[in-house]
Amino acid sequence: MTKEMLDDKTKKELQQFALKIRIGAVEEFRARGFGHVGGSLSVADVLAVLYGAVMNYDPENPKMEERDKLVCSKGHAGPAVYAALGLKGFFPYEEIRTLNQPGTNFPSHCDRKKTPGIDMTTGSLGQGTSLAVGMAMGDRLKGRSCRTYLIVGDGEADEGQVWEAAMFTAAKKVTNLVWLIDNNKKQLDGYTKEILDTGDLREKFEAFGFDAVRVDGHDTEVLYDALTRKAEEKPLAVILDTVKGKGIKEVENTMGNHSMNVSEETCNRWIAELEEKLKGN
Repeated sequence: MTKEMLDDKTKKELQQFALKIRIGAVEEFRARGFGHVGGSLSVADVLAVLYGAVMNYDPENPKMEERDKLVCSKGHAGPAVYAALGLKGFFPYEEIRTLNQPGTNFPSHCDRKKTPGIDMTTGSLGQGTSLAVGMAMGDRLKGRSCRTYLIVGDGEADEGQVWEAAMFTAAKKVTNLVWLIDNNKKQLDGYTKEILDTGDLREKFEAFGFDAVRVDGHDTEVLYDALTRKAEEKPLAVILDTVKGKGIKEVENTMGNHSMNVSEETCNRWIAELEEKLKGN
């Protein structure tokens, strides 16, 4: 992977890609009537940068051995991942609208046996971290140059398994694994700082032995710079300062936006808001 500056054209394309991911996620929620809205919208930008400019993959060959991999440990953000994969041609885009329907290949949480492009089944919070470590170590032992990118929720960081995996990652210098912490400040039933305050996550990962940086999780240029950093002596952890529900003001301003019941009318209004932004981008 060659480090290059992000030009204006690519930056605009990534911003548009992120908006399309958000539109796709809302289309999924509209078809089902409910879903994990807030945490799907907060990771749209990092998914756009990963699948739009950073990761090496082939939609025609989703199991390509040398591919970069994504483990979305906060598996309830699956709708955003599905939208990104559909937009990149891993499967017909319109199939994402079967989210959580009987017989669907798009369950509410990521399942590698059902969805082309999903590299690991996740959803039991914390478990994706250990799985990602194992995947990255497996690639390293096989002499592959690919990376694994791990998305962890800040609420998910309540789980002890997250910190066991972090300690192992640093101790064994698993530098081909990049940790991405979606620091959107909320979890299922409240603010993370009120439920279990994890403190300064950048300082915490540094204490565990990481090269840790904190960035605006909605700025595609900043994200690109962070995700293309070289990790040699220490593994990289990127703390993403994000807003739960980002991109849709109504969702951003709703306290209980982790999982929401939504009407067709509401979703149509949200999609119109996002499409207006897309036109102006």
